[in-house]
Amino acid sequence: MFDPDELEEIRANKAEWHEAAVEPVLDRFGERKETFTTDTGGQEVDRLYTPDDVGDLDYEADLGNPGEPPYTRGVYSTGYRGRLWTMRQYAGFSTPEDTNERYHYLLDEGQTGLSMAFDLPTQMGYDSDASMAAGEVGKAGVAIDSLADMETVFDGIPLDEVSTSMTINAPASVLLAMYIAVGDQQGVDRSELRGTIQNDILKEYIARNTYIYPPEPSMRIITDIFDFCASETPKFNTISISGYHIREAGSTAAQELAFTLGNGIEYVETAIEAGLDVDEFAPQLSFFFNGHNNIFEEVAKFRAARRMWHDIIEERFDPDDPKSKQLKFHTQTAGSMLTAQQIENNVVRVAYQALAAVLGGTQSLHTNGKDEALALPTEESVRTALRTQQILAHESGAADTIDPLAGSYYVESLTDDVEEEAYEIMDEVDDRGGMLEAVEQQWVQRQIQDTAFDRQREIEEKERIIVGVNEFEVDEDPEMDVEEVTEADQQRKIDSLEETREERDDEAVDAALEALRDAARSDRNLMPYIIDAVKTYATVGEICNVMRDEFGEYQPGGAM
Repeated sequence: MFDPDELEEIRANKAEWHEAAVEPVLDRFGERKETFTTDTGGQEVDRLYTPDDVGDLDYEADLGNPGEPPYTRGVYSTGYRGRLWTMRQYAGFSTPEDTNERYHYLLDEGQTGLSMAFDLPTQMGYDSDASMAAGEVGKAGVAIDSLADMETVFDGIPLDEVSTSMTINAPASVLLAMYIAVGDQQGVDRSELRGTIQNDILKEYIARNTYIYPPEPSMRIITDIFDFCASETPKFNTISISGYHIREAGSTAAQELAFTLGNGIEYVETAIEAGLDVDEFAPQLSFFFNGHNNIFEEVAKFRAARRMWHDIIEERFDPDDPKSKQLKFHTQTAGSMLTAQQIENNVVRVAYQALAAVLGGTQSLHTNGKDEALALPTEESVRTALRTQQILAHESGAADTIDPLAGSYYVESLTDDVEEEAYEIMDEVDDRGGMLEAVEQQWVQRQIQDTAFDRQREIEEKERIIVGVNEFEVDEDPEMDVEEVTEADQQRKIDSLEETREERDDEAVDAALEALRDAARSDRNLMPYIIDAVKTYATVGEICNVMRDEFGEYQPGGAM
């Protein structure tokens, strides 16, 4: 904290500087814009930042050393000097065989963790031969129908040597069960399985719409996962509370932060109401944020997120375990910022977004391929995206010291501003009865839609320049190879599913599904029954249909 007399002198000097040096230039040349704001327009950016902007900063209370509360500067005392972030490229397309080949390629190229993308039918709990799956099999990720597919995906990949993140939500319990079953087959102790399931259903109602069940049973399934994994797979993160898709839908940085942490509060409260102790499951919570273009706003967002989560958990839930108050997060660079025009520019965008994530202290990182605005990334673009992280780690110096932007008058002031705005939004959410109520009222969705509309208007009116899109354009069509999933690929997947059904023990499948149905009608934990079902090679669709029958399907607006 600065001395009041010193701050008064700094203010006076700034005023003198403005009068003597700035006003004559403004009178003669003006500035590029009347008002400068951060990337999403959430925060106005001043011309100059001085100690006056952080005059009430208390180092111990507001920052602390790395690895110490409130974790603004990071949750680990040695930062990346001890261990680099996990380089976890998001991959998965077409068939399990194709995905296995891509995983081996990425691991051979130096990737340090796997990240599994699923096609839309799998995300919605449908099998590849379902009518709802027609034309979508394998297109947005790998098609997983049964344990046989998961066995193929991880063929030759020891699960005790890799960490795997799975971007799956409504059927997360089923895909996690399959992963556990593969580990059991490999002889891996469940306590050694490492990775993350996204498992964030509230975000689905807000931003992505790949939901199945209504909120109440969805929250029950999530709580069952928390409870089961606390004892069975303690190194596996049971949820990745995701701001990423909220930001992709058009939110500001502060909205991303507020709604993500608000969802986190809802999950913690639900688990505690179900009888779990906060220290049983909170250390396994993880977060997933978007890495956008404005480096300083993103760094401020990440730093504010850690401090806010520490304070929220401490004040609301009073845990004993310090790890319950530590926010650990994965970052993916912003898919919505990739352009189909002049796609080479996306390499630059991704590099800066990745830099912001590293300067902000991310625990793992996915960098998008330059061609992802057009199609699934090719091996060449995936390699370039991975090399971007490796260059950042080993050549840039960004990983050599912890929280290198700490103490910047601008970054510290912006961290406070983003936090303040996020808390204001969270107060509105609380006034509406919490995130679940605010989502069911469609209030959260409207806030994001309004922001997205304003951003698009700014682009169309050139108030916001997107290089190659509304300025610095060239008259050319993009020329490059793209990955394609053919009808033959899709039929190959359906044939494989039919073969699995023919070879399995149908009586065992029926018995396991009936046991699951029975458990769904009770208050028993569903995870053991789902694991039993996947081990009989019951399919994703069959298991999800049992729960559809018992829990119903969600319709926006509350209709069932």
